[in-house]
Amino acid sequence: MKHMSLRHYLNLFRPKLLTVLHEGYGFDRFIKDLIAGLTVAVVALPLAMGIAIASGTTPERGLFTAIIAGFIISVLGGSRYQIGGPTAAFIVVVYRTIEHHGYDGMLLATFLAGIILLIVGLLRLGNYIKYIPYPVTIGFTAGIGITIMVSQIADLLGLSVGKLPGEFSHKIWALIHALPTSNLTVVLLSLACLVALIAMQKWRPHWPRMLIVVIVAACAVSLLSLDATTIGTKFGVIPDRLPMPQWPTFSFEKLCAVLPDAATIALLAGIESLLSAVVADGMTGRRHRSNAELVAQGIANIISPLFGGLPATGAIARTATNIRAGSTGPVSGILHAVFLLLFILIAAPLASYVPLAVLAVILSVVAWNMSEVHVVGGFLSHATWGDRIVLLITMALTVLYDLTLGIEVGVVIAAFKFMHNMANLVEIETNVKLVEEELPDVVRAPRPYFDIPDLDHGIVIYRIHGPFFFGAASELTATMGREGKPPHLLILDFADVPLLDATGASALKGVINGAKRKGTKVVITHASVRILRSFVRYGITHSDLEFSTAPSIERAIELFKN
Repeated sequence: MKHMSLRHYLNLFRPKLLTVLHEGYGFDRFIKDLIAGLTVAVVALPLAMGIAIASGTTPERGLFTAIIAGFIISVLGGSRYQIGGPTAAFIVVVYRTIEHHGYDGMLLATFLAGIILLIVGLLRLGNYIKYIPYPVTIGFTAGIGITIMVSQIADLLGLSVGKLPGEFSHKIWALIHALPTSNLTVVLLSLACLVALIAMQKWRPHWPRMLIVVIVAACAVSLLSLDATTIGTKFGVIPDRLPMPQWPTFSFEKLCAVLPDAATIALLAGIESLLSAVVADGMTGRRHRSNAELVAQGIANIISPLFGGLPATGAIARTATNIRAGSTGPVSGILHAVFLLLFILIAAPLASYVPLAVLAVILSVVAWNMSEVHVVGGFLSHATWGDRIVLLITMALTVLYDLTLGIEVGVVIAAFKFMHNMANLVEIETNVKLVEEELPDVVRAPRPYFDIPDLDHGIVIYRIHGPFFFGAASELTATMGREGKPPHLLILDFADVPLLDATGASALKGVINGAKRKGTKVVITHASVRILRSFVRYGITHSDLEFSTAPSIERAIELFKN
């Protein structure tokens, strides 16, 4: 690789932090980032603990993730304003991974997911994530939101239930059977917290409502000796320091077992981080470096499990909060991690008084926002039936079975829908009357002679409109099968063909070879440079096949007559 090309390649992964510092970073910008970082830390503190608890682990694991991964993502990331850490989208995946493979298995899966993200970023594949169809994205996001809300019912109602099963249907039955054990005090506490959050959202939107509700609820439970489970009574005291790093338990069998979960974590982390970066770009007018962001996400997810942390990605809500709080760049994200670290070092014991019900309320609100009910409802009322089916199937599979299966099936259905739509765009004009009365939909009404006077009856012209790919190639073959008597000259006009794929090339080879057997000369006209390059790539050359090319239909006829 030449020096210039290497420099250009490395520049793709240049952290935005270096860009911001190169622009000039003064005390005024630092003060703005300090305020933004503190604001985001206030939001992230209860979320990190609540996400960890909902994921089936202890609250400090969420804080460790927010500190370690959040710091790395801000230092190395390709977005100026991205805030990294544990997110609600991972709750379902992490819970099931721990259930199937244990906590060590989850750490190994996260570590492998980081390696996958790192490789994807270094191979510059980040741009391809944006091709995941919109119905699939909102479908699996809504599905995750539904699953999270259901998982919080036990803490919201104070149910006496053990560890909930991972399967959705089994979880519902377990909750129904546990309903008689609900705690009225916890129910009222949950309602009060929910009303307070909604009220502050409406009348005091700039207040740190989540932290306020957590503090007030903790004080109420402690001072009034309310019968409500707290972090301290269930998990004990949160450690006041970060753990020492250690490698996750590793074996070849364990690696193979957790690899599918690692792929799911990597896919979800990649999608959510780039979606968050796009949201940040839309709010600020800036532009992120997608592959640099994936590299940072990969490194963060490699290091986070070494400290016992959870998977991490860009957090859309926290990133938006960071921007609204006046952030000027990645320094605010770094400071957000520093403030969380200070909380652990100084005030970790205070977290023991936080009731689980208030964290469940916060996560339920986050899950409701994730589900975007108004967006899903609007989409279902205006979208085509195909898009509705993609969304509903993706959402249902995400809830009932698995996130990966939901995304995979949704993408496959969306791909088939896209291919069907593209095939319907292809139209074929011909100057001859076809044998069968029932013509395929792709054949336009014939335009005799194509405005060319005195066209010989032994000349047949096909003008193809649209991409000549596998969804349309068979239509040309079927249409030509209705010709009747073989012509002396077959002209295939590619003036309106923007691309040719392998299946289209194979069909074209069949047409040329079939014409040769019938004694028909084939001429391809108006082929663009791109199409001619595709001919060479797929072996459609004069040395292999008997055909000619011409710049126009008129020139092809002239050459034939001469």
